[in-house]
Amino acid sequence: MAWDEWEQLKTDALARQQGGAAHMQLNHIPNDPGAAPFPGQTGDLKVTQHDLANIGSQAHTLYNQLWDKARLSNTNVDSAASDLTKQGFVLGSGLQQVSNKWAAQINTLLDACAHISNHMQVTKKIHAGDEDYIYRQMSSIDTLDAGFNERVGDPGKHNPVYDPPKASKKH
Repeated sequence: MAWDEWEQLKTDALARQQGGAAHMQLNHIPNDPGAAPFPGQTGDLKVTQHDLANIGSQAHTLYNQLWDKARLSNTNVDSAASDLTKQGFVLGSGLQQVSNKWAAQINTLLDACAHISNHMQVTKKIHAGDEDYIYRQMSSIDTLDAGFNERVGDPGKHNPVYDPPKASKKH
């Protein structure tokens, strides 16, 4: 592009802008009623113990299925690759490479499933323990409040929390 052509394009663009012609504006997102809302407009993420248990269970199920059905160990693939290589076929080394790559990928996937399953179980236990601790702390607040408030009873009398009324003796 020559300098004169560039100058002409700039002049034309300025004329269109001043003439009120429609032009593109790139400094905001257009208001589209069908568009997904921004994350701050949708509220907080909420996950229940049931959700965590389902995720962990699905990961455990996937792990078991991969272990049973996707592993190539105890199959004839490696022995076929070895046999083909011994016979001088290049296909044998290619088959062995595919078998090794498959085993590595399956092991990576098994590790990820185990990690997810274990993490969900640990998360569930931790949060259950947290909930129990919070409940215990909150339930004892009333007792603590009564114990620290020295003005529960009439002035000069002992707080009944510390000194419960004694059963009267009959003579």
